[in-house]
Amino acid sequence: MKRKYAPLSFSSSLTYSTAFLSMLFASTCLGQGLDTRALEAALSGPDRDVTDFARDSARKPVQVLKFLGIQAGMTVLDLYAAGGYYTFILSKAVGESGTVYAQNTERGLRFVEDRQNISQGEALNSKIERSDLRNVVQIVRPLREIGLAENSVDLVIVAQTLHDYYNPNPERALQMLLQLKQLLRPGGVLGITDHVGVAGADNRDLHRMEIEHAVELAQQAGFEVEASEVLRASTDDHSRSIFDPRLNRSTDRFLLKLTKPL
Repeated sequence: MKRKYAPLSFSSSLTYSTAFLSMLFASTCLGQGLDTRALEAALSGPDRDVTDFARDSARKPVQVLKFLGIQAGMTVLDLYAAGGYYTFILSKAVGESGTVYAQNTERGLRFVEDRQNISQGEALNSKIERSDLRNVVQIVRPLREIGLAENSVDLVIVAQTLHDYYNPNPERALQMLLQLKQLLRPGGVLGITDHVGVAGADNRDLHRMEIEHAVELAQQAGFEVEASEVLRASTDDHSRSIFDPRLNRSTDRFLLKLTKPL
């Protein structure tokens, strides 16, 4: 099930010629739509970590990327790639003609990778080397110093990270979305997944976020918003932390497709 949200009143436009050239460039440079069977086969291959494969039932990456409209040949940014769960998947999805920027910070790379007793930096390096992900470029700098040109990225993935920006400081989260919007080409997509929170709960402590807050934030940043139900889970207890072992990390999650207007 998909749901589109009506935009807030804001003014954002490009000239007709600029928009036309942007669409023409995108159509000539990008490949065909996502080959879901090929991607599913790649994600089941021997060069992928078993711990990552085990997460797929909850994260449903093939369905997520299909909803977001990823194509071969795209330039994509994996924001806060951590140990590279999505980096590997994006690399396989965009193929040899595409590029994946895996962004991290020095501090983030020192964290222990979830379900693996090694640092996130070691986990990501191992994925890139063992799987020969030649289309992956690591960027170890904060977003404000990322060094990518404006209007140069087709797709950005922000997986289960927006709540970390929003809960302590909504304005910081808004600035993050605005910075990512600058990097996206007109018509480019920002995909957001996060753990669903409910009103009245201590979502900061639970590492969750209300869907309505994410939608409002995206609209304030000037994105067109569409939602998918593919990651929703009725079995989640929203009063528990996402790290509660009784949930086994199978939380209720929202998926938003934010499109930069032409």
